[in-house]
Amino acid sequence: MEQQSILHNLEREFRHIEELDPSLSDGFRIVYDREVPFELRPADSADQDVGALEGIKVKVLAAGEENAVTTLRVELTSEADLFFHYTCVINHLGFQQLREDQKLMCEFRDFAVTILKMLNRCIREPQTYLAVLILGADGSANLEFIQNMEYKFVDLLVLPFRESPEDLIRQHITYRYNAIRTRLSMMTARLQDVSALVKVKQ
Repeated sequence: MEQQSILHNLEREFRHIEELDPSLSDGFRIVYDREVPFELRPADSADQDVGALEGIKVKVLAAGEENAVTTLRVELTSEADLFFHYTCVINHLGFQQLREDQKLMCEFRDFAVTILKMLNRCIREPQTYLAVLILGADGSANLEFIQNMEYKFVDLLVLPFRESPEDLIRQHITYRYNAIRTRLSMMTARLQDVSALVKVKQ
């Protein structure tokens, strides 16, 4: 019973920590949270054909009602580099500019689904669909979704990103550390619970 009480308290603490996720500030909710294979390229590289392949955590968030989204935010983080944090924020006005510049066919209400489909294609069909992040020295970045048509590469969508402010990056690092620490404590408590049950049955 004591072990179950410890586990219950840890689960409650973990739920509380999840609510402190800096990504959820300003009324945003998570609609996508997966690791996606990205090719990382510096913008000033002389050889644009070569890039480092890395798993990047992509978090897509939405603000507003479920059927009336007002703003989308895409966050990119890396487990290999805790200080890697880029953000793209798109509202109705920003989308209209993207749509005009890139000849997009979808409406803003469908834009989140479009982004999610492209991310999932990059996971399922990495030889055909590529996510290339071009990193500028000034903190800017462009995420390019590219389709390999065998005979040529076709640009499908480009999203503009900015490196997040240092204070926000530190908030995310603190949150991730606390979440991992609590999750580890929960796993340890569960393991001890199972071990105690096994001893009782022996």
